[in-house]
Amino acid sequence: MASVKPFWIFSLVLLLLASPFVQVARCQSDSDEAVDTTTEESGDIGIVGDDAQDFGDGTFTSAPGVDTICVFPKNSARLITAGEESELLVGLKNDAESSMNVVAIKASVHLPFDHRLLVQNLTAQVFNNGTVPASTQATFPYVFAVSKFLQPGTFDLVGTILYEIDQHPYQNTFFNGTIEVAESGGFLSMESVFLVTLGIALLVLLGLWVHGQIQHLSKKTKRAPKVEVGTRSTDASMDEWLEGTAYAQANANKSKKKK
Repeated sequence: MASVKPFWIFSLVLLLLASPFVQVARCQSDSDEAVDTTTEESGDIGIVGDDAQDFGDGTFTSAPGVDTICVFPKNSARLITAGEESELLVGLKNDAESSMNVVAIKASVHLPFDHRLLVQNLTAQVFNNGTVPASTQATFPYVFAVSKFLQPGTFDLVGTILYEIDQHPYQNTFFNGTIEVAESGGFLSMESVFLVTLGIALLVLLGLWVHGQIQHLSKKTKRAPKVEVGTRSTDASMDEWLEGTAYAQANANKSKKKK
């Protein structure tokens, strides 16, 4: 019996570490593509639809013993393409004494410097019979898409999961952080085309200005053509100017001596 007791303890720890997740159907817009994956404890968990219920702006407190976590699968950089669907997973752990019924997941986009400035309310995803028993963990997918007209940049995403325990509404904020929105479309966006065109125009203007400056400097450096003057006329004028001076008399004496 002594050897059996440690075996049961080891089995219990293993079961706690490998506690089963309540699998939830992957969000799809078409009802014929929705697939429900269930466990025996929770029954069928389905999706009602995106516009089945309006939750308004009411806020509720979080229930004690309920914890949430959020993961962007295959998108750790949280890069969201405008107009295209993105997926996140909401992990829910119910340590309360009663089972809970997940009602919906909703999210909104805000400016990062002031959450009071709402950019977009994302589509709420409503679940049907999303029951999570006590001491159970569950994962709920949420597929969303920001507007294709949203300017690329950094925004804050606030995600909330709404649920009921003993017919009392509660909510948990599973994500409140930044996302990077990129523009959809081809390789070059309209902003990129404008910047490239502006850069080419500035380069052309700079080239024209440099060409004009070179031509202006070349005109200044041109020298006037030299005018040749005959030596005979120059000598004659010099003789007239030196006539009667001591220099002219000395030259005359030199010429007499040579003779």
